[in-house]
Amino acid sequence: MQERTLNTKVFESFPILQTQRLLLREIRPEDADSIFRMRSNARVNRFIARPEMKEASSSEELVKRTINAYKNRQGIGWTGILRNKGECIGTCGFNSIDYPNLRAEIGGELNPDFWGKRIALEAFTAIINFGLKEFGLHSIEAKVQAENRGAIFLLETLGFKKEAHFRDRMYFQGEFIDMAVYSLVKNKK
Repeated sequence: MQERTLNTKVFESFPILQTQRLLLREIRPEDADSIFRMRSNARVNRFIARPEMKEASSSEELVKRTINAYKNRQGIGWTGILRNKGECIGTCGFNSIDYPNLRAEIGGELNPDFWGKRIALEAFTAIINFGLKEFGLHSIEAKVQAENRGAIFLLETLGFKKEAHFRDRMYFQGEFIDMAVYSLVKNKK
């Protein structure tokens, strides 16, 4: 049997993706202000177990970590740019890559001004297609708070299936939070 491996050539030159309304490109230092505005927004963080960003320097550090993750082949982080306006409206990507199992974890965030406009669906569709076809992933997973109906609807629309539900999985800000794991397996719906 032939052993399968991921296409690591995707780390030679950052993979820029285009959709009808979006340009998905590498996260750059100049994106830090937009990322800070999202990460300091209570609506964006409502279903993400992380504290709201309090200082712009935190988003600058996040940008550096994301750039380094790509350089070290540990993740691929895109900035979503509206093609007709050139503004950063979100981030998305493969937050971690499990090389032996040809699997990656997907995640993202979107400026609330663009919620309900199918922008996340557009971005995730492009990233998933890239991951399965170009990168060679066998499966993609997403971890979400079990109460995050918007993210779960998006994942199910994209063909993800629920794999697990962990009760009281995370302790955050004085309470336990349930987490769910969804996955998409190549050629299986």
